[in-house]
Amino acid sequence: MGASIEIGLDETGQPVGIDIEELLATRLLVQGNSGSGKSHLLRRLLEESAGLVQQVIIDPEGDFATLSDAYSHIVIDAGDYNEREIARIAARIREHRASVILNLESLELEAQMTCAATFLNAMFDAPREHWYPALVVVDEAQMFAPSVAGDVPDPVRRASLSAMTNLMCRGRKRGLAGAIATQRLAKLAKNVAAEASNFLMGRTFLDIDMARAADLLGMERRQAERIRDLERGCFLGLGPAISRRPVTTRIGATRTTSRTGTHKLLPMPEAQGEDLRDMLLAAGAKNDAPVPMPPPRPAPVAADELIGSIAPAPLPHPHPMPEQSAMFAARREAEDAADAIDAEAVVVAVLTDMLADGSTASQTEALLYQDFSVRCRMQRLIRPPLDMEGFRQRLALARGGIFDPSDASCAPLLEAATRLPQEMYAPFLLIARAAMDGQPCPDDVALGRAYGTSSPGRIRRLIEYMEKQGVIVVRADFGGRRSIGIPDLGLSTGAE
Repeated sequence: MGASIEIGLDETGQPVGIDIEELLATRLLVQGNSGSGKSHLLRRLLEESAGLVQQVIIDPEGDFATLSDAYSHIVIDAGDYNEREIARIAARIREHRASVILNLESLELEAQMTCAATFLNAMFDAPREHWYPALVVVDEAQMFAPSVAGDVPDPVRRASLSAMTNLMCRGRKRGLAGAIATQRLAKLAKNVAAEASNFLMGRTFLDIDMARAADLLGMERRQAERIRDLERGCFLGLGPAISRRPVTTRIGATRTTSRTGTHKLLPMPEAQGEDLRDMLLAAGAKNDAPVPMPPPRPAPVAADELIGSIAPAPLPHPHPMPEQSAMFAARREAEDAADAIDAEAVVVAVLTDMLADGSTASQTEALLYQDFSVRCRMQRLIRPPLDMEGFRQRLALARGGIFDPSDASCAPLLEAATRLPQEMYAPFLLIARAAMDGQPCPDDVALGRAYGTSSPGRIRRLIEYMEKQGVIVVRADFGGRRSIGIPDLGLSTGAE
């Protein structure tokens, strides 16, 4: 029997519930225009289920940070940590089943998408023994899973969209249940929205959004006008965790409130006309009251200290079970042994072995990272020493023949490569190393292997792009042999 919570009341005053166990298996999509009450609905859902399931909230506007005042949520201000620390924190969250709020409000959009992708990927890649059930709430999901390319770089958009797709499509087997909210269905990637089986549709006015909402609710197009007539705070609910038929629900009250300002009317100031003008433009007087400064922002919590606060304190046990003591001792021994291993040497060895396998050129980065993680665990590393972004960069360098980026002799090559997109590092470095060693120019097959393609057309376009950027200069003799010069290095490959 599922654990049900009350989300609000229907048109007859009867309570409308959500079965949390069913929700964890079937996921949730919330849609409504700005001001329709989406954030209030999510807050009600989080408050009512706080004692039933672990909660992880991706909060781009800082609206949900106040939950920590009344519940046990830990607020993580993303701007205080780097990418590796965010990934470590996310892994510990899964291990210790902590309810957290990832506050992204201090970051720009591109950084928000990168941070959310890193966070979600680390949770998704947690070891199997940490696959505990967790409700993952993502507000303003259209920012992290956009349906079309926007102003952010394409690699950032792809990484964020991939993380959201993993959450909604493959997260269920790992205990991750996505509950996402969006202002417009048309702005949300279809493969992300389509994985939800439960829907709460709020007021919306655009025809394209009403049509999509009606399709998801199983309503005829002429009934879509019902969505436009919904009041603020009212939603049409449908799904195995809510109701088998669309039910209009007025969301109930919440115990906590957002930090955003009020939207109600306030009395206008008494000063008018010249009096108000004098107050605005008057020069500062000596007896003017000083303008109160906002309270200083608390110092950021160190990542290790935050991770320590996520881990629950061990419960005292006067007579520990022998098998528990043995398990803890074995785990400590494994962690000590992992700390003694040279992680960088393992990374180099694993990348060398992977690239020796000819099939890696045709595999996706997600599959390659999974293979990398398994190989690292086979080398007795408890956790992969690189996150997805770090692996992507090291793989590109390794394909270009650079396995140790700290080598001083490689610094000029890496500096020249920064003028290109990361996915072009490998073929450029392959050319650059040939130039440094006085070797002939790599042929199209070798460049395609480094670039991850077998298409001659893509290789031609790749070389043309690098030449337009001024990174390389291509020469061809009368015999059709090609050599490539690198102006930044003052070197050139031999003719091939």
